[in-house]
Amino acid sequence: MIAKPLRIVIVGGVAGGASAAAKARRTNEHAEITLFERGPHVSFANCGLPYYVGGDIAEREALLLQTPDSFWRRFAVKVHVFHEVVGIDRAKREVQVRNVQTGEQFRQPYDKLILSPGAGAVVPELPGLPARNVFTVKTVPDSDAILAWLRDAAPTHAIVAGAGFIGLETAEALHRRGLKVTVVELQPQVLPAFDADMAAFVQAQLQRQGIEVMTGHRLVGFVTDLRDGERIVHAAQLDDGTVLPAGVVVMSIGVRPELRLARQAGLEIGATGGIAVDDHQRTSDPDIYAAGDAVEVVNRVTGLKVRLPLAGPAGKQGRVAGANAAGGDLRFAGALGTAIVETMGITAAKTGLSEHEARSAGLDVQVTQTHSLDHAGYYPGASLLHIKLVAERTTHRLLGGQIVGEAGVDKRIDVLATALQARMTVQDLEELDLAYAPQFSSARDPVIMAGFAASNVARDEVRTVTCAALRTEVAAHRPLQLVDVRTAGEFDGGHQLGAVHLPIDELRGRIGELDPTADTVVYCKVGFRGYLAARILSQSGFGQVRNLTGGMLQCDAGDLSPTLSNCERADH
Repeated sequence: MIAKPLRIVIVGGVAGGASAAAKARRTNEHAEITLFERGPHVSFANCGLPYYVGGDIAEREALLLQTPDSFWRRFAVKVHVFHEVVGIDRAKREVQVRNVQTGEQFRQPYDKLILSPGAGAVVPELPGLPARNVFTVKTVPDSDAILAWLRDAAPTHAIVAGAGFIGLETAEALHRRGLKVTVVELQPQVLPAFDADMAAFVQAQLQRQGIEVMTGHRLVGFVTDLRDGERIVHAAQLDDGTVLPAGVVVMSIGVRPELRLARQAGLEIGATGGIAVDDHQRTSDPDIYAAGDAVEVVNRVTGLKVRLPLAGPAGKQGRVAGANAAGGDLRFAGALGTAIVETMGITAAKTGLSEHEARSAGLDVQVTQTHSLDHAGYYPGASLLHIKLVAERTTHRLLGGQIVGEAGVDKRIDVLATALQARMTVQDLEELDLAYAPQFSSARDPVIMAGFAASNVARDEVRTVTCAALRTEVAAHRPLQLVDVRTAGEFDGGHQLGAVHLPIDELRGRIGELDPTADTVVYCKVGFRGYLAARILSQSGFGQVRNLTGGMLQCDAGDLSPTLSNCERADH
């Protein structure tokens, strides 16, 4: 007797569901695989949507990675778009499906079920909503609607609510279309996933390029009128009473996992608010798998469950779920949360834990900040990379990294992500053997330079203090001996209040002007001359010496095109 083929049903497409379908087919040639997607597209490049709005991606078809026909021809997967799964009967192992165009409903049996419902854009209930010209950027139709409104209504002012990755990419897209753009963010900084001292570089660039940024503010409502029976926003109200003109509004304040089906089926929901899965992507029902933005993920640094609505992890989870549903044996060990965004000529990337996240997790951390050129200074076009490393103080294991700059950010964050995956220490970073030619890097790559600075701290060669910690100490009126070791011109251009000026090249001869018993903080522009000063003082009888990591440039957080002083050219 011939065995019946395994019946695999997948709910949802895009990264998780489409990856699951393709891997299930590669794992089991004889399975019957059916995918239901309630939207019009089974697989599209949702990360490319802001660039379609901005015109960088000119052809709409470039966003469509697979169609139902191409999926059938290549993978023999039956794809039904405009079909929503509205219920799961675990006892009968059936799903109830509704054709969203006709309203027709039917039941589809399964042996293994894969849920990839994704996450929906959060749109709060505010006075004035819903409105014709308030949009999200989650799907291709969303982007089509924005472009149609820009074409037909020709608005001049745009508001982007939310300064996360999609928000900032969309702000750039609208700016490129010629609109006056205001970004409104509830948190006190842009890019809330980053530490504030790194996000400040991005905010400064946005403002320099003509985008208004209003952090620490909440949208509380919209001023509207009726045109042809539709509500149209023409202004937005903030929590402090400010009224901003608005011809188009994009809501990008976050996403919420789609849990309706999972809850209805009685599947376990984790403490983070995502579907609970094991390392095989199995849910609490062994015949149901889940992947994508709706599931919990293990943070590979802390081992704790988190939610990471990112395309990379979603695709990997879908691949694992598809293989295992089809009879394979793959595991997904978790993710680091590596992510990157470019906006208005500046790029920011993050992997692992930020300083804030590490301290919130109860970890004892050391923090170092460096500012190195992305390639050799003598080769034209060099620009600074601002790098922040977070490491565990006792073991010196790298916990996370953040990089902001104009060029070369992507390859450096990938080096740090690989180092995190390998559980490397900061001392391992200074031993890396990376490619060098003057147009690509320096003989000592910025990642290696960051490793030098962090390793100096790990070996107790120098103690450091961050700008934020120093401000706290100064505000608390803690007695400090502040020593500025920059040049006279730099000192006159601005310095820490109460600082003693002793240029590094004069420090040895004038060391008697300082109190060796005082709690001393030395600083320069980016940290190197301060490091030299700290070494001199600590070997000259000064018992308490700290160097301001990242220097005044980190405190100022925004000067992206400094002159090439000796400080930037030297190594740690």
